[in-house]
Amino acid sequence: MNLNELINPIVDLAVDAGKAILEVYATDFDVQEKGDKSPLTQADLASHHCIVRGLGVLTPDIPVISEEEGLPSFAERGQWQRYWLIDPLDGTKEFVNRNGEFTVNIALIDSNRPIFGVVHVPVQDKTYIGCEGHGSELREGGSITSISVAAISGDPVRIVGSRSHRGSSLDAFLAKVGESDMLPMGSSLKFCVVAEGRADIYPRLGPTSEWDTAAAQAVVEQAGGKVLELDGKPLSYNAKEDILNPWFVVIGGTDRDWLALLASDE
Repeated sequence: MNLNELINPIVDLAVDAGKAILEVYATDFDVQEKGDKSPLTQADLASHHCIVRGLGVLTPDIPVISEEEGLPSFAERGQWQRYWLIDPLDGTKEFVNRNGEFTVNIALIDSNRPIFGVVHVPVQDKTYIGCEGHGSELREGGSITSISVAAISGDPVRIVGSRSHRGSSLDAFLAKVGESDMLPMGSSLKFCVVAEGRADIYPRLGPTSEWDTAAAQAVVEQAGGKVLELDGKPLSYNAKEDILNPWFVVIGGTDRDWLALLASDE
């Protein structure tokens, strides 16, 4: 498979899913509650169906895992070398709050790591892409710009954190960092601002699932950054029964020992 040949079709698919989301966004939509108490809207489902149909045409032999569909057993999916992992609407809380900070995430996992990811931002009509062998780029307003992480962290340190899930562990980390600028943001956009050099670090000291992170991890890694568990190992996929991520950190520049600072917070 030539990944470069997939870039434009997958971007188009994410954009189409974004349009389906915006159709619902413009209405007085209903909000349901899933079993884990997280919100669900018709926009999540419209995007899911759009992406799954499209992937079925583009790559019929590659299985798909979506947040909005039943998770295959590990006995089944553990045999997969390569599969699509999608979050049709990442940041449903941001969608419900109408702040625009929600995304469409489509990732291709190979041998437990994301090798290709597309993160589309429907309200802003921009798309982040990370593809092995191609690098990372931002498409916005008809232009295509290569992006890369900041090699040296800012002074003050630019930290991006969750708008909806900030907790005491993040506050403790901020206190240890010292002088910093905190940028609250929703969804996988937090990864993307690190990937394009507008933030230095995103510490995620709280729960996430693999579909929340995969596409944006590809964007960060292909932009020269790292997504690491707190023991220093790269965040990996499809290696265990559940798909909950451990705590992790998204790093741009490596001029500071972020892991040592985070380890002191455990």
